Amino acid sequence: MTQSTEQSRKAAGGPKPGRPGPEGERPRRTGRQLLAASVGNGVEWYDWFAYSFLATYIADEIFPKGTGNSLVPLLSTFAVFAVGFFMRPVGGLLLGAVADRAGRRAALTLTILLMGGSSLLVALTPTYALAGVFGPVVLVVARLVQGLSVGGEFAASTTFLVESAGPGRRGLFSSFQYVSTTAGQLVASGVAATFVSTLDDGQMHQWGWRAPFVIGALLSLAGFWVRRGAEETRSEKHTDGPRPGLFDALRSHPRESLLIVGITAGGTIAYYVWTSYLPTYAQVNAGFDKGDALVVGTISLVFFMLLQPLGGMLSDRVGRKPLLLGFAVGFAVLCVPLLRAVSDSFVSLLLVQCAGMVLLTGYTAIAAAVNAEIFPARVRAAGIGFPYSLAVALFGGTAPYVGTLFEELRMPDAFPWYVAVLCLLSALVYLRLPERAKEELER
Repeated sequence: MTQSTEQSRKAAGGPKPGRPGPEGERPRRTGRQLLAASVGNGVEWYDWFAYSFLATYIADEIFPKGTGNSLVPLLSTFAVFAVGFFMRPVGGLLLGAVADRAGRRAALTLTILLMGGSSLLVALTPTYALAGVFGPVVLVVARLVQGLSVGGEFAASTTFLVESAGPGRRGLFSSFQYVSTTAGQLVASGVAATFVSTLDDGQMHQWGWRAPFVIGALLSLAGFWVRRGAEETRSEKHTDGPRPGLFDALRSHPRESLLIVGITAGGTIAYYVWTSYLPTYAQVNAGFDKGDALVVGTISLVFFMLLQPLGGMLSDRVGRKPLLLGFAVGFAVLCVPLLRAVSDSFVSLLLVQCAGMVLLTGYTAIAAAVNAEIFPARVRAAGIGFPYSLAVALFGGTAPYVGTLFEELRMPDAFPWYVAVLCLLSALVYLRLPERAKEELER
């Protein structure tokens, strides 16, 4: 850029083309920014949840029982645990570092390409009957890449969403993180249910279970196209100096990293219990009908998705801490009576699940904004990605297993107290959290 052009740009008070200026001065294509983050995030979670909904068909074809090969159950166990509990924190660290070094848009396009490629790989995985142990190996690799992608997605899309927001709108933009996540879950459930109800069992086992993953790969290409046209949100000043190292956020901001874990612990276990595990909890502890439990879960997820923007806008007016404390204290006090109120009544379960969703919105609607407001822009994505994904792995991902363990130990009443205690510990973190809703976000 010539000196006269630079002087003209400064005189006009505008940022360089394709680069953001200070908050409130940038001409944002907010619709495109929200679409880029939300569509991509929704596709990511569509692919992730599709595996869960079709796991029984995949297991029958890829991990058949009675093969006599000890490697098969070993690889099956490795696939479940390595992806859920190991690759998400790794993805948060590695792809978060990509977002800090190469830009948010670069990381977002990479995460959706990884998810699309891994989804296609799942669809093309050969059966055990056709390829022997090679089939499970391919599936494990695909799920490892999916875990890497999902771990990096939160770090990249969180920073991108919040940095795209104008003054006084970070909470609103933040809420679309869980709007799109829930939409992806609902679409995956709907697509899987459509194939299961349309095809017979033989067709589902032969090819039907693969089709949703092909759809996911095609959706990833559409999401990639949308994200390629998004504006970069990282300020140009962070491109000129030395790039942050992989562990710079942990080394330079250990307190902030621990804060992310504390913020996330109560929120993630409440989220997984109320959005994923509660139907199973009702079946195991109250004898609730499985089909009715899924219907209740679907209704409550739609209700939950619609609540998110309302929670985000409220936080922009009153601050983050009132919503966080309302969530954590509400769950600490009401979690035990709410879970004890679960019975075999359809209305009872629906009211319990929707009541929990209202409280949960105090965390989910603003989690992205709260996390982004803690770290400086230079290491924001990696600073969020690793501790957040680690907390999700430790507390959220293990929630169904802990709940089932308490049931097997004949201590079902202990599980609600476990959830309540974690939420209470997060409430103590929220009390000491500085309020930054009205402050300008560093970029």
